[in-house]
Amino acid sequence: MTKDLTVGSPMKLIIRFALPTLLGMLFQQFYNLVDTMIVGKLLGSQALAAVGSTAAINFFVIGFCMGVCSGFAIPVAQRMGANDMSKMRRYVANAAYLSILFAVVLTVVTGLLCRTILTAMKTPEDIFEQANAYIFVIYMGIPATFLYNLLAGVIRSLGDSKTPVYFLALSSFLNIFLDFALILWFHAGVAGAAIATVVSQWVSGVACLFFMVKRYPVLRMTGEERKLDRFSCKILCVMGIPMGLQYSITAIGSIILQSSVNVLGSDAVAAVAAGSKLFQLLACPYDALGATMTTYCGQNVGAWKLDRLGQGIRSCALLGFGYALTAFAAMLLFAPQCAMLFMDPGEQDVAQLVAMTGRYIVTLTAFYPVLAVVYVARFSIQGMGYSALAVLSGVFEMIARAVVGTWLVPAFGYTAVCFASPGAWFCADLFLVPACMSCIARLRRMHPAVPAAESAPVKQMPAVSSAKG
Repeated sequence: MTKDLTVGSPMKLIIRFALPTLLGMLFQQFYNLVDTMIVGKLLGSQALAAVGSTAAINFFVIGFCMGVCSGFAIPVAQRMGANDMSKMRRYVANAAYLSILFAVVLTVVTGLLCRTILTAMKTPEDIFEQANAYIFVIYMGIPATFLYNLLAGVIRSLGDSKTPVYFLALSSFLNIFLDFALILWFHAGVAGAAIATVVSQWVSGVACLFFMVKRYPVLRMTGEERKLDRFSCKILCVMGIPMGLQYSITAIGSIILQSSVNVLGSDAVAAVAAGSKLFQLLACPYDALGATMTTYCGQNVGAWKLDRLGQGIRSCALLGFGYALTAFAAMLLFAPQCAMLFMDPGEQDVAQLVAMTGRYIVTLTAFYPVLAVVYVARFSIQGMGYSALAVLSGVFEMIARAVVGTWLVPAFGYTAVCFASPGAWFCADLFLVPACMSCIARLRRMHPAVPAAESAPVKQMPAVSSAKG
């Protein structure tokens, strides 16, 4: 069930690996989309605004969790490419120990600080309590987030991008059923939507765990491999924490921007909430390509097949540019209809909300070629073992969104909100493109090129050298 990404056409491998990953992410975004649709249509625009107002702080914490898990999977992919199975299993075991520690600490801290954070973000009073109810439940589900994302990351590192899709599909359908049950039958409000998300994550994570135990003999560990190992934990943290911080640092800019949007009123908050959900759905192909490049680059670096890095990056970028044109054309034609998915047609000012949402998503998709470069370069850098560099790209994005939120939104209003993310992507690319080229050059200096037939696994990961400077 594992897949070797170090042999064969990079374009074909990327497409074959990315398609199942894309399907899984579409399932994930599908139930997130349904969450928003149900909240907007059954509970009204205020409930939609309440959920939307938590998007930035949700991403700040949950994005960190997902980034850490993705980073933990990089040494696993590198050892898989190097055919060093014992070391690979040791990394998996220690990644589990670290995930438990992170999950406990983050759950406690975020649960205690929910109201304080919402107050600092100037959340409107008319949606404050609903926003708090929603995000508190989401934060209590952090252990479930770690469980699923760590296991899915390990499976993808082994070259299997299909299996996580099955469990996401299970989670998606369960989430939709629970949404209706908790909101319609039990009248749980926005908290019901959050409970549905957390419960479905737990189910998919536990199912994934049982499947891995039975179907992946390569992960069966000896007592020695299960031991807590300080060196392995150090390497995992060098990979995982920067990837988590990359998301969180980016989210800081989003939090500042969201605070400015909150000041514009509930209509602006609701429009951005709906537009953001559409953006997340439309960006799924980039998420899939990014996850693919992490595994692709990780395995090829582990096998020291460095010529394949540039080939894969170019192939992935071409796929990203082609999709960008399709997404922009679709939103030019159908943005208003897509916006209506989240609106109650009988609600007051619905026409204005639809227009604002359409304007937001059309602006974002116009700059999707820029976003394609962000995903391809950033995740390739991470797969090569230089996760710390990706943090700097997050800093550029944070600064751009913070500038827009602090100075441009008060001056230009909603128009500035629409251009905040494209500006952040441009700033990130200014760093990521030369950084990606530099990483490949550095790897070549560390290991002179040899014919592919003579390539052999190495004893030490590039990640270790990277950690030492």
